[in-house]
Amino acid sequence: MRWPTWILIALIALLQYPLWFGKGGWLHVWDYDRQLAAQRDVNTKLEQRNAGLDAEVRDLKSGSEAIEERARYELGLIKPGEVFVQVPQKK
Repeated sequence: MRWPTWILIALIALLQYPLWFGKGGWLHVWDYDRQLAAQRDVNTKLEQRNAGLDAEVRDLKSGSEAIEERARYELGLIKPGEVFVQVPQKK
């Protein structure tokens, strides 16, 4: 091969380097795309959690049934004149 061929090959290689390894190259774009997909998964899970918490807050604000249920199961409270019966579960 003659020297112009080698110069053209080197020039093409130099032009390809930023496309693959530069700041906006394909490898960085692929990495950012992967990070974006992971963040979308996290955001979806957080949105579902927030929706559940929002529903719980609205339920607690609107009625006393949710408050009563929490008092019974989390704090073990009972109404006056009520009998508490606990049934053990078989293991």
